[in-house]
Parts: sequence; structure tokens; C-alpha cells
Amino acid sequence: MRFVKLLFLLMIVAVLALVGASYWFYSSLTTPVAHQKAEEIIVIERGSTPAQIVSKLRSEGVLGGDTAVRIYLRLFGNASALQAGEYQFKSPITALEVLKELEKGEVQTVRLTIPEGFTRFDIAKRIAANFPQEPPVSEEQVLKLMDDTSLIRDIAPTAKNLEGYMYPSTYNVPKGASPADAIKIMVEQFRKFWKPEWAEKARSIGRTPHEIVTIASLIETETGVESERPIVAGIINNRLARNIPLGIDQTNVYIAKMLGKWDGTIHKSDLEVDSPYNTRIKTGIPPGPISSVTESSIRAALDPQPNDYLFYVRNVDANDGSHWFYSSAAEFEKGKTKYQRWLEQERIEKRANEANSQ
Repeated sequence: MRFVKLLFLLMIVAVLALVGASYWFYSSLTTPVAHQKAEEIIVIERGSTPAQIVSKLRSEGVLGGDTAVRIYLRLFGNASALQAGEYQFKSPITALEVLKELEKGEVQTVRLTIPEGFTRFDIAKRIAANFPQEPPVSEEQVLKLMDDTSLIRDIAPTAKNLEGYMYPSTYNVPKGASPADAIKIMVEQFRKFWKPEWAEKARSIGRTPHEIVTIASLIETETGVESERPIVAGIINNRLARNIPLGIDQTNVYIAKMLGKWDGTIHKSDLEVDSPYNTRIKTGIPPGPISSVTESSIRAALDPQPNDYLFYVRNVDANDGSHWFYSSAAEFEKGKTKYQRWLEQERIEKRANEANSQ
């Protein structure tokens, strides 16, 4: 009789334990969990195992625990269905909802790459293509958004648009973002790189921050070799001190883009156009930047290398984007002639290759 009572008691304990475990299991899977990552993208890398995925989401706070989820996947779920991807989990969210999202393999961002030296016209074209709206947004409408300088007013109160203040980088922009959102993200990235002490440094050398960003944009378009940028900055200073036009052809490209005339080639008319941006015929620096800028170009503009150079031309011997630098016009003309011969040979070879490919 005592044995029967003991057996009955054990059965009751087992049933209670089973009920308790079932309640815990069900509750763990269906109770919404509030977390702090609702506005962030969580990336599940390709090749991640189910255990690694669950562990990561627990560490991010999206899952309240991982034991019940692991048991569910082993007994009832399909662990192999969990996919790599970029996820944005709402808050609060249940574990079952998380698993359902993971089976979709969502890509929640749009990759937006802005190369160094891109102009606002180039950026507007890329934004219009990557962030379609309904009704469609044109490049001209995106450019109009860039006229709002409220985000940089403390740095550049005289800026007419955001040229130079949209930092070149690769961005993972949330899917569904508007062109204005994408522009704001790029400007905020610029602000992360811009250091408050640079404004004081600019004033100490007789420049405003806006002038420094403008000079940096000239440097950015003239050389991609980082070690050359302080040298080019020194040459710009030398020409400004002597009241010599800077003669930077990329300003003429920029003018052509502003006028909607750029076709990939600098024409004689582009060099002669009457514009404050035309550094072929105007002295001083342009009224604003002509491209996006990187930190290294800003640093070069703030700390130019003293030198006696006034000219530079592409080093065709190295053909690595570097330049020859000259103090005299006569030496520069020799280098320029060599460069023009090389350029003509490149054109001939290009035409020959195009003819052979037809």
C-alpha cells in the first residue's frame, strides 16, 4: 500500500513537472521580448550554424533565452531553414516570430557606395537609382534636397548646398529609406569625421571651415595618392599667394555638370566659360566644394606641405596615379608634352581595341 502511495506521489510530481516544463517551454517561445535593437540592422553571416544564430540573437537581446529555442528547433522546427541575411526585428517580439523572420532570409538594407571625389550630381544619380519612390523621384528632385544646408549650418553657414559634406563611403541604408534619409546619413558620417578643433585650425591659417572643405575637394579630385595631397595643398597655397589661377580642370568638369553639359570630355568652351568655379581664368578658390572629400584631403588642406612647386602633371612612367612636380614653367611644359604623347597613345590603343571588339 505504501508503494502504491509512493508511486502515485511520483506520478503527481512527474505530471506537475511536465506541466511546469510545458508552460515554461510555451511561455519562452510565445512571450514577447522587448529589446533595444529595433532600429538597428542585425547581420547573420553566411555559414552561421543554427546554434551560432540563436546565441548571437540572445547576446543582442532579441531572444530572452536560447534553451527553449534550441529544444524547439531540435524537436519541432527546421534548423536548416534559418537563413543568413540582414534583419531588423521589431520590439517586442516572440521567439517564434524571430524564427519565422529567420526563415525568410531578409535583406533589410540597400548598399550605397559613394566613391571619393563624387560630386552631388553623381550622388543624386546614384540615390535616385537605388531608392525608388512612388511616385518616382528624379535626380533633379534629389539635388533639390541637397540645397537644404541646415545639417551643416554650424560648420558652414555660407554653404549654398551640401556639396563636399556628404562623406564618401559604402553605406548599408535601411530598405525603404527615402532619398532625404540617405542624404542625412552621409552628412552625419561627415560630421563624425569633422573634428571641432579643425574649425579653430582653419581660422588660425586665415580660412573658414567652408574654404578648407572647398580646398580639400580640389585636392581630392587632383590626386588619389594620399602622400601627395599635402604637396598639392602646398601648390594651391603657392598659387593663391601669387594670385595665379589654380588651373584645376576638374572645376571645369564641375561647371559642365552644373550646366547639364558634361559628356565625358572637357571641351574648349568648358575652359572658357565665365563662372566663379572656373579656376582656369579666375584667381582664388571656388565659392564652394566641387566634390565629396575624405579626411586625408581635409588634413592636407589644414596642413599643406611648404614647397616651391607651382605645377604638376601625371607621372606616366610610374602610371600609378602619382605626379611629377615642378617649380618652373619650362620644366612643366616638358612633362606636359610627355604626358600628352602618352595620352594620345592611350587613345589610339583604345580606338584600336574598340574596333577589334566589333
